[in-house]
Amino acid sequence: MLCFLATLAACSTRPGAELVRRGDEIVICGRLFHTGAPVVLWTDPGGYDAYRTEKRFVPWTEAAWKPAAAPETPNRYGLRAGNLTPDQLERVRGGGWDLATLRERVDQFAIHYDVAGTSRTCFRVLHDARGLSVHFMLDLDGTIYQTLDVKERAWHAAKANDRSVGIEIANIGAYPPGPSPLDRWYARDADGRTRVTLPSALGDGGLRTPGFVARPARNEPVIGTIQGQTLAMYDLTPQQYDSLERLTATLCTVLPGIRCDYPRNTDGRLETAKLSDERLATYRGLIGHYHLTTNKIDPGPAFDWDRVVRAARRRMR
Repeated sequence: MLCFLATLAACSTRPGAELVRRGDEIVICGRLFHTGAPVVLWTDPGGYDAYRTEKRFVPWTEAAWKPAAAPETPNRYGLRAGNLTPDQLERVRGGGWDLATLRERVDQFAIHYDVAGTSRTCFRVLHDARGLSVHFMLDLDGTIYQTLDVKERAWHAAKANDRSVGIEIANIGAYPPGPSPLDRWYARDADGRTRVTLPSALGDGGLRTPGFVARPARNEPVIGTIQGQTLAMYDLTPQQYDSLERLTATLCTVLPGIRCDYPRNTDGRLETAKLSDERLATYRGLIGHYHLTTNKIDPGPAFDWDRVVRAARRRMR
């Protein structure tokens, strides 16, 4: 019997045997962790690769990085070098992060909306036009794109880059009440339900779900105050919330320095403005872009922090 089991083991690990992903894994320090959500890695067909130095959405003959043009460096990411000892820096500078060291460094999950509307457009703007990066993008249909290993220092949140994981959520954003891009990006069906209307120039938007109709989780725009401004915004789609809840649970489990909670005021309610520098220095957990800097308002007034935290905590248990 032992010989039989040994033979089976040998056959399953024979040279050239392929290991097949389920399609829900994210990569942290080169290791795969399941999320339960649809994930497209930068190594997958149709993925978005922030390690590449050439532009993605121009003809190949025009794609190469040119020193005289923006961005100033061919890289769109860097090394989480802040507060590393000389020995640690020497060990990880070639990519040799271990999970224990990363857990000491990462304690924030920074949440953005992309003001691009779809992940494909988001990557074009970040990578090709601005020379920036983000670890994850979350499309309208709930597809998560990972563009970099979490060990990398993505360029998405300025001073928080060293200690944070970042995600850009496909959503056209929040605006003062009145005429705005919301009028072009959302429409009502005959039955009164609201849906996203992609501009014709975007085609299918790059969505991976054929025929997908994106609808906000709440039918009406949400009015709220961020950074002292009154803003209107349509909610994320239910598919986005489901995937974000699963990803949040995964990150908070694998990187326990990220507390599964959001910034709260003394009454226990959501902080709706930038945190003080002193508080930011010690804050660990989920954080909005507007908590980090006064000139940002994302992820906006419609973002349902309680929904994400409650669902992620349930999954962690």
